[in-house]
Amino acid sequence: MARPTSAVRPDARPDLYTRVTNAIVADLDRGVRPWTQPWSNKTATSSVSRPLRHNGQPYNGINVVLLWSEAAARGFIEPTWMMGWTAPATADVNSEGASHRAGGPTMQLTTIGFDLGKNVFQVHGVTADGQVIVRKKLGRAEVLPFFRSLDPCLVGMEACFSAHHWGRELAALGHQVKLMPPSYVKPYVKRGKNDAVDAEAICEAVSRPTMRYVPLKSAEQQSVLMLHRIRDQLVRQRTSLYNALRAHLSEVGIIAPPGVKRVPELLQVVEAERDRLPALMLCALEVLLRQLQEVKDRIREVEQHIFGWAKTNDAARRLATIPGVGPVTAAAIAATVTDPSHFKSGRQFAAWIGLVPRQNSSGGKDRLGSISKMGDRYLRRLLVVGATSIIRYARTRGGPRQAWAMALLERRPARLVSVALANKAARIAWAILTRGEVYRPGVAGAL
Repeated sequence: MARPTSAVRPDARPDLYTRVTNAIVADLDRGVRPWTQPWSNKTATSSVSRPLRHNGQPYNGINVVLLWSEAAARGFIEPTWMMGWTAPATADVNSEGASHRAGGPTMQLTTIGFDLGKNVFQVHGVTADGQVIVRKKLGRAEVLPFFRSLDPCLVGMEACFSAHHWGRELAALGHQVKLMPPSYVKPYVKRGKNDAVDAEAICEAVSRPTMRYVPLKSAEQQSVLMLHRIRDQLVRQRTSLYNALRAHLSEVGIIAPPGVKRVPELLQVVEAERDRLPALMLCALEVLLRQLQEVKDRIREVEQHIFGWAKTNDAARRLATIPGVGPVTAAAIAATVTDPSHFKSGRQFAAWIGLVPRQNSSGGKDRLGSISKMGDRYLRRLLVVGATSIIRYARTRGGPRQAWAMALLERRPARLVSVALANKAARIAWAILTRGEVYRPGVAGAL
């Protein structure tokens, strides 16, 4: 259709403005990018900036520049008389996940940003050239049918709760799944906070060539890590109960020895003072003692399952040969590090755990502070505790194998030495996982 020589203003055609607005609203509701964008055609003689309205109310606060000459060119009206509305060529998603335009080439969905939730999920899909063709909210029961209807594509997700479960489910459908730390996705959020914005940021982040990804864990690895989390929680409960017991006894002048291993001594103290303690106080203390014993039994039960898995896993058995690394630490590292090749060196692995100095360098001057404490806090704590046991052994018994630690203790505090030993143990663990070897104390760099 030929472009008209004069534009029709909305004041002269209010019904036309309503019809064009309704067409744009329909496109927006379908998740299609509207065609109404600021046109820069110099042949247009007039343009009107008015808020896009639907049923008399502003539609999402969008201000649209309508060039009515463009509306005529697209078949909405003729220069002299208003004709019936003709749908513009907009993208639409078919059941196979590809999109098409009327009379245009087929567009293939290549990348999806998948924002996770408990019951509500959001997807944001783009083509290879970055054009948005899918922006949709899904219920929990709709997720698998939706991805099953798509051709295999790249799916990005934040490494949060249930991410590994959905990653395994989508990978089984043929999709390439990549998990990213949420802190690495946040810089790609443009403005505001909602599911659609988060899904768009995930879609943008997963396409970056320098993005770092989280390896997908198997159900078995997640089961082992679940045992570790439960054990860690029970240990905190045991410590809390013991501290509460000591605090209550101190109220009546009984000072209990510190340390969870001193519980038998505490029981002897309570028995010795039973005659002078009120009956109600004894009942309260017995409740804490029974709960403390029950928690200790549960910890022992969980540890037996961890020990059994560590004996059957090849990587955990090799890691347990490192000094200061017991079956609990070995099982935790083996279950957490699914693929050691993701780290270029042992130092990068130690930095991932957070056992390297935090840098605040500028202007060519290096400034190193305390350790970064980033990454997996649980692994870092286990390695530091194991290194502390090495220091205790070196001070009491000593030997040629602890010469490096003893030399370091002469000029540095014990806590700093334990962190240094933990850093060294992390590097050795990476070498053992990468090379498939066991710990050899005679080689250079051994503990």
